[in-house]
Amino acid sequence: MCFGLRISECLALRWSDVDWLNGLLRIERGIVEQTVDDVKTTGSRRALHITGEMIDTLKLWKQTTQFSAQEDWIFAPPSQLGRLPWSRDQVWRAYQKAGAKAGIGGIGTHSLRHTHRSWLDAVGTSIAVQQKLMRHASIVTTLDHYGDIVTNEEKVASGKVTRLALNGTETARKAS
Repeated sequence: MCFGLRISECLALRWSDVDWLNGLLRIERGIVEQTVDDVKTTGSRRALHITGEMIDTLKLWKQTTQFSAQEDWIFAPPSQLGRLPWSRDQVWRAYQKAGAKAGIGGIGTHSLRHTHRSWLDAVGTSIAVQQKLMRHASIVTTLDHYGDIVTNEEKVASGKVTRLALNGTETARKAS
């Protein structure tokens, strides 16, 4: 959620991909159907900044998991004895179950990627930065396929335009 990673990239993370000193997460590989391979696009292979809060979360997970060596998968289930990370199907089923339990229907891991883009928009991130953070080769992909309004942005923007159009009159303030 915090990085907007594809599930194939997220599950393929190893502890060695975390640069603790510089606060970076290197995206080096993907895993599809439990086969480790290259990342989806050349733009996908890059380092992302890790906030202090996320560093703390990763440290806590590293201390908790039984698979914490440099070459271990960050998301390794005990059932695989650390040899492979969780499979996309296992994670997808968990999301489906959680979505049904929460009453929001079928959600999947890719929903997190779309939400990441929506939240980038909501916090005022420029589209050029969004493209880089999403690691899209084309800005068209970022604009046409990802993101939606997740806050009251539409209402706020409409109110601002109304006030501008009505030159800041009392009627405009009440309309918004």
